[in-house]
Amino acid sequence: MDFVFTEEQQMIRDTAESFLAEVSTSEAVRKAMASDTGFDDALWQQICAEMYWQAIHIPEEFGGMGLGCVELVAMMEQMGRYLLCAPFYSTVCLGVNTLLLAASEEQKANYLTAICEGSLTATLAYCGPRGGRSADAITAKYREDGDSIVINGESSFVVDGMTAGLILVAARAEGSSGEEGVSLFAVPADTAGLERKNLPTLDQTRKMAALSFSELKIFAENRLGDAGNGWPVLDKALDLATIALAAEQMGGSQQLLDSTVDYTKERVQFNRPIASFQSIKHKAADMMLRVEAARSAVYYAACVADEALQNGPLANELAEAASIAKAYCSEAYFKNAGESMQMHGGVGFTWEYDVHLYFKRAKGSEHMLGNPSWHRERLAGVVLD
Repeated sequence: MDFVFTEEQQMIRDTAESFLAEVSTSEAVRKAMASDTGFDDALWQQICAEMYWQAIHIPEEFGGMGLGCVELVAMMEQMGRYLLCAPFYSTVCLGVNTLLLAASEEQKANYLTAICEGSLTATLAYCGPRGGRSADAITAKYREDGDSIVINGESSFVVDGMTAGLILVAARAEGSSGEEGVSLFAVPADTAGLERKNLPTLDQTRKMAALSFSELKIFAENRLGDAGNGWPVLDKALDLATIALAAEQMGGSQQLLDSTVDYTKERVQFNRPIASFQSIKHKAADMMLRVEAARSAVYYAACVADEALQNGPLANELAEAASIAKAYCSEAYFKNAGESMQMHGGVGFTWEYDVHLYFKRAKGSEHMLGNPSWHRERLAGVVLD
């Protein structure tokens, strides 16, 4: 398998880097995270209209660019580097991936076209208040009521759940458990019976919400896929989102390395830059090793994801690649954030420096879509199978 970017992929990566370096500055991130929505809508519209990133891997027949997971990962890496505050991850990595796998052609034409136009954002709501990555985490329930479907329950830790225009809801049939009875539904955010509230979290750069469903009524055309058979599709969509999240973590790890090395070259102690101290060199070398290993895991997983989307299920291979990337990148990101804080000394956790923002993002993303322990246990099961 060739891990070298094509000329087009390298151009996408370089364009994302230069654009985000300009618009996602420290000041812009801090302003966005202090807002109610968590992002600057003018910047999001600029991304949609000028960069067209929201359409990166949407098929051309729905107005997209028709590219793949490798191109998406290349952009997510740069978004992680610059802590982009925008509904990109929720809309593209969670929403679009779920729609591509579960929606009918008519539903794709409806929702994906609107996303390409920049008029619709989306997210995925699947786990209950206790969180989790497995099918057992789905606690919202639905029942058939004539021509209608009624949903009750809660979903928590919904990325951009307060602002998304379309909520893709995973709910289970009453009386079902485990992987059985799970269905996916497309729920417009203004549907009666849906309540949303902000969920305070450690990472202020990524807004989350808790959703409650009280006799929420939708119709058969809102169901994505077959009734009761939604878990295999949802599991695959979550794997694709996990790979994108790992790419973001890898990008954050790289930025921590770069900014920390720059700081140690400027910080002088005992009449010499601390970058010349052997202990500092060792820490920087370890940080670089983590980044490079993480990059290999992410790019490999992206290649597997493209194969899974184009040529067939590859369920075990996709699950394995996603879990390897997420487990390693989660630990590498948090470890690099801790090392960066140590190498910055006493100022590392002060508000004036950005290290604490990456530290919080690292810890928050570590527990999204399964923590490292969960993914290692899953890997053991995949290998045994």
